[in-house]
Amino acid sequence: MNGDAVRVLTYNVRRDVASDGEFDWAARRDAVASTLRFHRPDVIGLQEPLAHQYADVRDALPAYEWVGQSRNADDGDGEFCPVGYRRDRFERVDAGTFWLSPTPEEPGSVGWDAAYPRIATWVRLEYRRSGERLLYANTHLDHESARARAEGAELLRERVQEQRENDEALVVGGDLNCLAGDEPHRALAGPDEESPLVDAREASPHPPHGPSTTRTDFEGLLPDRQIDHVFVAGCDVAGYGVAADVMGDGWFPSDHLPVVVDLEL
Repeated sequence: MNGDAVRVLTYNVRRDVASDGEFDWAARRDAVASTLRFHRPDVIGLQEPLAHQYADVRDALPAYEWVGQSRNADDGDGEFCPVGYRRDRFERVDAGTFWLSPTPEEPGSVGWDAAYPRIATWVRLEYRRSGERLLYANTHLDHESARARAEGAELLRERVQEQRENDEALVVGGDLNCLAGDEPHRALAGPDEESPLVDAREASPHPPHGPSTTRTDFEGLLPDRQIDHVFVAGCDVAGYGVAADVMGDGWFPSDHLPVVVDLEL
């Protein structure tokens, strides 16, 4: 990539769960790091890592700076939605976390009838080469409540629109736990005129690369479960893909696949 080309990647790395057996974090840790290194993203949004998983990824990717806090009231307890960026390409201007609830500044607050607290981590980056700015927001919507997903997506859209400055490039990515066309997806990507965002998959000038799902059971793809998405505004999409990297004899490093998008700022 040349000039102001930027690669973003969103990836649910699956929280460390003992019941995953042979696919627990200890078995997958190096594979997740290898996947991230191989695709060489400039900006990474992760979902579900616990504190020790987040630390492992940071240690494995020393070229990246990271921002984000856990979703629970006690920071460090529970899942994170961190954002990493290459320090040689970007300087951080500002960053923060808010909760997807009626009280978004209250740590640990649970929105509507969600099963757990849900958050969005955002960071404003300045591209060192040109001074162009990018506002990136990373989230993970609730897995049980349709209302919490819809309300959370609405709040996320409103907040990033408020935070956006001077029509800077805007990227929203994450695990929405919904398909394209479902209510949370429509809240972010339109078709109404309230949102400046478009689905990067639809905005790509080339056919999407990779499978039409982003879910796995570690050993195979789960069809028709494309629930991880990237939305953009104020920049052009140069390419879009779902990365179906496998390890060893054909297992996947997570129960999700990464979504990789090349942008032109």
